[in-house]
Amino acid sequence: MSRPSPPELLEETARLAYHFHWPLDTILDLEHADRRTFLREADALAYPYEE
Repeated sequence: MSRPSPPELLEETARLAYHFHWPLDTILDLEHADRRTFLREADALAYPYEE
């Protein structure tokens, strides 16, 4: 998996901070694949009836 671009990283970081209230250091310490997994979970929580 390739690394996210700076705008993608900012968007991912903002979404995780918003949904999980994690500090910046915690989010940035995650591997990209792990961030994507948590983003999918955040989306599932925010939009439970969408597939």
